[in-house]
Amino acid sequence: MLAARLLSHLPEGDLWRDRTYGRLWLSILTASFGGQVMLLALPLTAAVLLNATPTQMGLLTAIELSPFLLLSLPAGVWLDRVRKLPVYLVGELLVGLAAASVTVAWLLGTLTMGWLYGVGFIVGAVHAVSGSAAQIVLTQVVPRERLVEAHAKNALATSGAEVAGPGFAGFLIKLFGAPWAMSVNAALLLWSAWILRSIHVREEVRVAADASFWRDLRGGLRFVAYTPVLVTLAVLMAVWQMAHYAALVVQILVATRTLGLSEQTVGLCYMGMGVGTITGSVWGRRISQRIGPGPCLVVGYVITGVGWLLPALAPANAWGVAAFALMMAMFTMGAVFIFINFLALRQAVTPEPLLGRMTSTMRWLTLLAAPAGSMLGGWLGEHVGLRSALAFAAVTSLLLAVVAWRLPLIRGLKALPRPQPVPGADEVGSEWTALR
Repeated sequence: MLAARLLSHLPEGDLWRDRTYGRLWLSILTASFGGQVMLLALPLTAAVLLNATPTQMGLLTAIELSPFLLLSLPAGVWLDRVRKLPVYLVGELLVGLAAASVTVAWLLGTLTMGWLYGVGFIVGAVHAVSGSAAQIVLTQVVPRERLVEAHAKNALATSGAEVAGPGFAGFLIKLFGAPWAMSVNAALLLWSAWILRSIHVREEVRVAADASFWRDLRGGLRFVAYTPVLVTLAVLMAVWQMAHYAALVVQILVATRTLGLSEQTVGLCYMGMGVGTITGSVWGRRISQRIGPGPCLVVGYVITGVGWLLPALAPANAWGVAAFALMMAMFTMGAVFIFINFLALRQAVTPEPLLGRMTSTMRWLTLLAAPAGSMLGGWLGEHVGLRSALAFAAVTSLLLAVVAWRLPLIRGLKALPRPQPVPGADEVGSEWTALR
């Protein structure tokens, strides 16, 4: 009844009035709460319980990213041949089980960094495959011309989790310990999977009898390579992801070792992420409509760069704590500006039969430099200083904004493009030929 009353106040045609999208949004919200718990609990388990070094923290992140490099391209070909929703659902279940294994290992006294490395690899492998499927499911639920709106609403779902999630996670960790908090993450992901069971999308998968895995793999790469906007976005996002992961591996260490914050205080600082995401969700779509998705992307690079710079320069006192909390808010605000436009642009420009391969290829390209970024951030944190990794990320993101703004292709993207023609349909894939 309450949900019906809330929906009745929405404008006619609002996406939230669509029952299928509403269920998908609720699943995203639930999984986002679980993700917020893992975001704190997994690195805190490594940093506080297992006394991980900055290099080990960097290695943990690099291992979690490695499946993207190993699996993304073949997963894209596979996803174009299967229904995506079941892949998405099974992925939620597997990550939940991996999270629960941390609690079990801790209770049995067998929890080590090696165990966390294994969990990180499993989580990364699922995200490499299931994450691509989730992005494609959205295009099956929402019309292409409303993708920016959908991504902005999805960001609101994550913002709700980011407002309440970190404080709740910090409380759980303080009260029971980080390993127990991982079991809460597992329960939330299982609930998200249960919600996905009630979603029904129409998807007809047609694969020609002479389909060739390697020809289709080359076809996905060829489509991205022959689409200038995708190539440009891939390069820009690869550099930004390198900066992002260089900062990510030292964030918890800066909070706990440089600023001396408790687990619960760290959780409160992470609540700034929710404020940033809400701000980005509310204003990101409006600014994108006003100045265009390309320029809005550049604004996101500037915001995240300034955010990383603040705690890199602030002293290790109350001002440093405030700068750390503000960094979290500015990061998520800038990331929303970046991703609602980046995702919408790459989906809008791609014909439907190539969405799986395009998504996986783009994820592979944009994360190529991320493991190197995480290892560099760990090395800088251990040998130069923890805040030097934040300074590196800040300078990289700000320089990236300057370069991106000077590119006419990015500066001139004032609206979402139409799907591009496929260069050499025989090279792109036999199922595209069948669908023509």
